[in-house]
Amino acid sequence: MSTGRLFTLMPCASRKLGRSPKVQEEDRMSDGSLIEWTDATWNPVRGCTKVSPGCKHCYAQTFAERWRGIPGHPYEFGFDLRLVEEHVGDPLKWIKPRRIFVNSMSDLFHEEVPFEFIEKVFRVMKTANWHTYQVLTKRPERMREFAKEFGKKLVEHPHIWLGTSVEDQKYGLPRIPVLRAVPAGVRFLSIEPLLEDLGEMNLEGIQWVIVGGESGLGARPLAKEWVVSIRNQCRAQRVPFFFKQWGGVRKKVLGRELDGRTYDEFPLVAPQVAPTQRERARRIGEAERATGLSLVA
Repeated sequence: MSTGRLFTLMPCASRKLGRSPKVQEEDRMSDGSLIEWTDATWNPVRGCTKVSPGCKHCYAQTFAERWRGIPGHPYEFGFDLRLVEEHVGDPLKWIKPRRIFVNSMSDLFHEEVPFEFIEKVFRVMKTANWHTYQVLTKRPERMREFAKEFGKKLVEHPHIWLGTSVEDQKYGLPRIPVLRAVPAGVRFLSIEPLLEDLGEMNLEGIQWVIVGGESGLGARPLAKEWVVSIRNQCRAQRVPFFFKQWGGVRKKVLGRELDGRTYDEFPLVAPQVAPTQRERARRIGEAERATGLSLVA
């Protein structure tokens, strides 16, 4: 059984976030997001490599490769993996509390990302604790290894949510017990794109489940009974259920209603409060000392 945490409907923050035209392209995947379950995205790493069937039609790769070879563009190197130190401190610049999807354009726990760099990202998350961070990986084994090496004091906090992707039985389901072994304030599953019936799942230690179909050209089909099965299991095990989309080539046409309603459930956590200007300055200094980086220009 799950931990039995209660759940609630919590709307995402406003997306009316003003930015100058000169930085709109740079920030397009940053402060502000169209992803239904987050408010902003933060990409201290760019690029990735495919590891399982869920990666086949990777939206991040499609987006990044459009800009390959364009000098000065954030993705002038396409989807090649790169560490972006100048963006490690981004959450410290955002005063209003946000849900932040960490590395929407990569995987923080990719094998080529050094633990020393991941540590810097976690130190910023720990310090800028007025935000909620949603860290999603297809490599939970490396997440578990990192947590073991650096300890609960860095990794386990109520505002740092750690999740893994689950797309099928062969590759996705085995990631769940690995995630369960990682200390975390909240553990979650992103079951998107859902590619087949997952059967019976043990959601013990899981505090949130997101489900969605694949979208865009070549989108693989999503059967309603697969979604209903997961929803019912979440109900039985008292786990919040978020249905993101049916997907398809024209996802807006199919929408995101299931049985006549939307499901926008989140884990029930204490609301985050923005620090005072003085406190924020203190925390920025703390984070810069911990990471050895100049984080806020």
